[in-house]
Parts: sequence; structure tokens; C-alpha cells
Amino acid sequence: MSDFEWTDDDQRAVDTARVLSADAVQKVGNGHPGSAISLAAVAYLLYHKVMRLDPADEHWLGRDRFVLSSGHASVLQYCQLYLGGLGLEMDDLKALRTWGSKTPGHPEYGHTRFVECTTGPLGAGVSNAVGMAMAARRQRGLYDPDAVGESVFDHDVYVIAGDGCLQEGVAAEAASLAGTQRLGNLTLIYDDNNITIEGDTKIAFTEDVLARFAALGWHTQQVSWRHGSDYDEDVEALYQAIEAAKAVTDQPSIIKLDTVIAWPLPTMAGSEKTHGNAIGTAEISRLKALLGFKDEPFAIDEALVGRVRDGLAARGAVARQEWDARFATWREDNPDQAGLLDRVLAKRLPDDMVWPVFPEGAMSTRQASGEVLNAIAEQLPELWGGSADLSGSNNTTMAGQPSFLPGDRVTDEWPGDPGGRTLHFGVREHAMGGVLNGINLEGLTRAYGGTFFVFSDYMRPPARLAALMKLSTIFVWTHDSIGVGEDGPTHQPVEQLAACRAIPGLSVVRPMDANETVAAWREALRRTDGPTALVLTRQNVPTVARDVYGPADGLAKGAYVLKEAAGAAPAVILIATGSEVQIALDAATALEADGTPTRIVSMPCQEWFDEQPADYRDSVLPPEVKARVSIEAGVAMGWAKYVGDGGASLSLDHFGASAAAPLLFKEYGFTAEHVIEMARGLI
Repeated sequence: MSDFEWTDDDQRAVDTARVLSADAVQKVGNGHPGSAISLAAVAYLLYHKVMRLDPADEHWLGRDRFVLSSGHASVLQYCQLYLGGLGLEMDDLKALRTWGSKTPGHPEYGHTRFVECTTGPLGAGVSNAVGMAMAARRQRGLYDPDAVGESVFDHDVYVIAGDGCLQEGVAAEAASLAGTQRLGNLTLIYDDNNITIEGDTKIAFTEDVLARFAALGWHTQQVSWRHGSDYDEDVEALYQAIEAAKAVTDQPSIIKLDTVIAWPLPTMAGSEKTHGNAIGTAEISRLKALLGFKDEPFAIDEALVGRVRDGLAARGAVARQEWDARFATWREDNPDQAGLLDRVLAKRLPDDMVWPVFPEGAMSTRQASGEVLNAIAEQLPELWGGSADLSGSNNTTMAGQPSFLPGDRVTDEWPGDPGGRTLHFGVREHAMGGVLNGINLEGLTRAYGGTFFVFSDYMRPPARLAALMKLSTIFVWTHDSIGVGEDGPTHQPVEQLAACRAIPGLSVVRPMDANETVAAWREALRRTDGPTALVLTRQNVPTVARDVYGPADGLAKGAYVLKEAAGAAPAVILIATGSEVQIALDAATALEADGTPTRIVSMPCQEWFDEQPADYRDSVLPPEVKARVSIEAGVAMGWAKYVGDGGASLSLDHFGASAAAPLLFKEYGFTAEHVIEMARGLI
């Protein structure tokens, strides 16, 4: 027997959301009302009948997660946040898409309460949701490994996505991974309204979506509200499909919901014109007449809103009270895990962490990174990660740690369990970035992922979104330059350093040696207000003696004096990153032997250096020293601000070639002799 109940107040609340969506978009004059109007019942069903929420606490660990992957329909979510008393009021809806409002054009994490992630780039929300579902399973394994039945760390993830989302490659990548991972806590509602901006989807999108998802390992269902020329908004059928999806615990679920965009608009339902435009006052008047609303903007029954809010609050209070009791029992029974949880929630590293120190010698920074991960693995159980099928090259696997895999997916080479720690993303760089962001949005673990630096191009969108959301995602990008060698220009990054540095809020760190790599990991993990990219060498680089050169901890300030000019104020400053620092050191030795005082500055992270006070920056790069040479095997873009009008950049402003790395560095002028020539020319 069904426990579903749909009252007159429920239906009136749905219709209220429809007219508010139309009014809000009309007031600002732009937006996306179509899906918000036709999906109002779907969103209301999730918020008021399905999801576990506490209106008083958007950070409640026991809450279910909602992701609006089709983020252009933001007013759909905003209306539910208003109706549910979840942080928005009527004035916020009236301020839709305007300066300073809580209701921007696309949902923004950290800006609007109860928005779980920033969405808008289509398909990205699907990958975030996959990450959230993976995180929930890992969190159970980490904090409540002995749980039998439901754990306090279990929760469900719900996604609304449209035709546009499912055309994007990132959604397909993420869906494939979700099927492999058997994410039974993930339900995607696919709004199949056959409309995108250019009109009917048959001009570009004709596949059988459910057949594709079934092939990917998803549980599939279809609920049709379209019946030829008739339309029946059968909310109970959708509710039963959601309940059936929840009952399937070894597969993610997709529910294909056949809708008409902008239904029940009297004359514009089904039109692509409703996707991204205000629908006009005449059509709004017709809608309000049809639904029985006063023909005035934002004129609704406030008493109804009060009853709806009270209902959600009561539902939430019951769920919260029950969960709080179980959580208290968990804390009592698991004091060690409770202590770990408290530390992670406080965003603190252990006070007594032990970091490796590397002796003088030679080692690639990718190898050093792997050894750092091995050294800190047991000290940071919340840290987990992997690679886009390049773990042996990226050195992203922590030795001896089990893979995060369902039991039937493990291999002899990769043993593991559903709550394991080593992630296998497959060759899916874009989805990997979105999944990492979803994991870190959950907040109870810290995830990193690796690939070759040249393929950061494939995952630039999630790096940008991580910066927008100020997430602490760590990208491990190896094979950082022409030092890749014989693989040639397709695999040799040239413009990627400048391109990634152009993303506001992304810290790009290119350490010079093994000990700078240690410092890079330490600082990346210490920082929790934005993403970090660790850009690492394939080839060995010298590990310098730190009793001779400046301490590697200087990396935390972005740039520091690695070697001071001998005996006098510097006549020239050589600024370098990564493997090119050794070229600067060799050049400095020759310059000083010739009587030219030369300072060496290692600048692994421009962003962190720019954060420092002016007096520190001037102490590293004294304004009076005009002769400066930057040395980096990438395009020169971005270096002018550090070398100034009197300086020069040794850079690589063209693609590389397929040849041994030492030959390439020589042929392209990355030699001590060339640096000496440039320095003398400036002096």
C-alpha cells in the first residue's frame, strides 16, 4: 500500500512555484522560466516528500543532497528554498539575477544556503553528484566501518538533469564511472522535454538514453506525463519510481520523465522560446487565470507558504531527532573516529605530522610526490585519490591502500572494497575533476586526482568551478614540460602554465625539487579556501642541499631567495620554476665567478607570492634591481609583472618536438650559457 499523500496544499504550493518562477523572470527581464514551470512538481516532490532535510541547518551531516545540473533553471530551486523556509524570502525571488542578490542566474555554492554545488555548465552537476555519492560510501567506510544496516553517514544524492546535460561528454564519463562503482545512493531524474535552445532535440539528439544508461550499468525507469495530446502530471507515479530507485542499492538509478517544457502555459507550453526568455505579461496573466491566482506580480497566499514551511520543518525535526540519537550512539561507540571527524570538520591537519626530508641527490618531483603520499597516508586517513588511468606515471597511489571498488570489480593487482581509498577514474579526465569537486563538497574527506599536465585542458572546467566554489581540490599534473621528451608536442605542455594561472583562485605550484614538493603538499593540504594544482616533472631533477640553499619551506610564500648573491647586493636576479631552477643555479655559478653578484629566486607559485605583503615581495625582488631574467619552459605570458621593463624572459613560445629531453632543452635555449648571455645583456 502506498504511503504517498498529495494534498490540495501540495498542489497549490506547486502552482505557486510556477507563478513565482514566471514573475521573477519577468521582473528582471531575462532568465529561464520554462523548465522551472514544468518541473515545479518534481522539485516540490523532492524537497517536501522525499529528501531528508533540516531547514535550520544546511550543514547537517545527515541531509540528502540535491544537485540541479541544469543550473540555468535556478529559479526552480530558488522557489523551493523559499517555499521550504530554506534561507530565501520573497524579496530574494524579486531580486533574481540582480546585483548582490542571493538568487544569481545559476546556483552558487557558498552564496545561497542549501545550494550544494555551483552548476550551470551543463553536465557538470552530474559529475559532482557522482562524486558526492562516492564520498558518502567512503565516509561510511572511514568513520563507521563496522556499521550493520544504515549508518549515520549514509545519505542519498538526487539530480535533476535535462537533454542538454546528457548531451555533454562529462555527464557520459561520470555516468559510466557511476555504473562501474555501483552507486546505489544516486538517483538522476532526466527531464526529457525534447527541447534545447535551438528547438526540437531531434535535430541533434536522437539516441535511446535509457538504453545507454542500462548499458552503463544503471537501473532505468520511465515515467511519462505526456500521453499524445494529453498531459497528466502524475506525481505519484514519479514518487513510486523514486522509491523503487531507492530500493536498488547496487546500481545508480535514472528516471526518464517525459515532460512538456513550460506546461501548463496556455499558449507557449512546448516552445523553445520559454527556455531562455521571459514569457511576457500576457502569457503570465493567462497562466494565473488558469491556475486561479490574482493577476498581480508575486501575489500569492502567504498563509499557504506558512503551512508548507511548517510541514517541512516538522518532517525535518523528526528526521533530525532520530538521526541525532543515532549519531550520539555512534560517537560513544567510536571515539577514535569521532576525534577524526572533529579534526576534519575543523579543517585542521594533525599537530604532530611527520613529513619526509629528502637528501641531496636526484629525483623527479612526480616520484617525490608519490613518496610524500606514502609518508602521510596513515597520518591523514581522510585523504584519498587516484588517477585517470595513469597511477604508475602520476605516482598517485598510496602504497598498500585498498582500492575504492565494489567487490566484483576488484582484481589481483587492485584489491579493495566498497569503502577503499585508491580511486580509479579510468581515462575520464573531465569527469575526474567534477567527481573530485563533488567529493570535496561533501566535506568529510579530501580528494586529489592526477593526469598528465597537458591533459589539464580536458579538465579545465572543473578546475575553474573548483576555484569558483573555493574547494580544496588538489590536482596532481605531471609530465610538466618538454622534459616529457620523445612523446612529442602532443604531450608536452607549453601554454598550460599560463592558462591555468589565468584561472582566478587556482594556485599553480611547480616545485623545483623533492623537498619543495614536500612543502607544496604540506601547503596545499593546509589551505582549505581554494584548489591547488601540483605541476610535477617526469625527469629527474637535482635535490639541492638545503644547508647551502634557502629552506624549502619558503615555497609556502610562493617565492623565496634560494641563493643570495655573494658578497654584495645583486646585480641581476634569476627567477625560475621547476626543473629550470637548476639552469639558473648553474648560470649563477658562472656569473658570480665572473664577478656578477647574482640572486636566485625560486618562484614555484605566483599566486601565493602575490598574496604576500609588499615588503616581503620587495625583499625577494628588490625594486632597485632592474636586471631580472625569468626562466620557465612555457610561454612567457604572465612573467612581465615579475621581470619588469628592465628584464627578460627565457620562455618557450612554440610547440616542442619528439626528441630526448636534454636535447630539447639545449635546442630551445634552456641552458646556463643562454641565461648568462641574457643576464649580461641586461646588465
